[in-house]
Amino acid sequence: MARTPAARPGTREKRAPQGKPAPRSDQVQSLVRALSIVNRLADADEGATLTDLAQQVGLSASTAHRLLTTLEQERYVHFDPERRLWSVGVQAFIAGNAFVKTRSLVGVARPFMRRLMEDSGETVNLAVEDEAQAIYLAQIECRQMMRGFARPGARVPLHCSGVGKALLTAVRDRDLASILHRHGLPRLTPRTLHTPAALRQDLAEARARGYALDDEEHAVGLRCVAAVVFDESESAIAAVSVLGPMARITDDRIRMLGNLVRQTTDDITAGLGGRAPHSGAPFMLRRG
Repeated sequence: MARTPAARPGTREKRAPQGKPAPRSDQVQSLVRALSIVNRLADADEGATLTDLAQQVGLSASTAHRLLTTLEQERYVHFDPERRLWSVGVQAFIAGNAFVKTRSLVGVARPFMRRLMEDSGETVNLAVEDEAQAIYLAQIECRQMMRGFARPGARVPLHCSGVGKALLTAVRDRDLASILHRHGLPRLTPRTLHTPAALRQDLAEARARGYALDDEEHAVGLRCVAAVVFDESESAIAAVSVLGPMARITDDRIRMLGNLVRQTTDDITAGLGGRAPHSGAPFMLRRG
């Protein structure tokens, strides 16, 4: 059984008045102050002096120095003796990188994908770009007897799939020209866009409205509405789509579905700590 540590000799244990929360311990207060210092250093690209740090966090220089030396022992901060500057240490990077490793795109996206499936009544897909193709990472199937299906791990061309065209909206024109030169525009259905001019016009319209449309271009009888997920640098990293038969994804539902998909990708973007570019601002595809 864990034992409660005894009070130090010569001191009295502080007790909060009944009905009031106990005051912060010295240890908790020191932790909060130390974290404040690390947070300040994270914003100081060139490092910071002891004096500046102490003023910014509202501490005396001696208290700030004591906390800094403790953080330095654990490698959360680093001191440059030549410039007399403190900066973020390697252990802070390691700790922060653990968040990046656990920040699973699929894990963050799945709850929002499920909500989109419920709201739209259609199958929802998540895909990323890889070697000038779209590869499906996850799918939430709808409950309809007749529904679209895309196996996770399957690849589809960028130019004729909803997720692929959404991702292409983030590709610079010279990169698009390179992709088209290497892979061409093979026709999978009679409705597949098979000229660069037609594809560029379609992508321009997709950028303007905020979502892409696969109108029986990848498979006869199926439609797909897709939008882009962004990272913290406003680069496109993935696309989410709703997929279903023409009988249900009718012309009068496309705008509504497009808005639902856009809301979903906005929520996934926020969940990943990303941010969408301002309307009309250029953005880029982060290549896999």
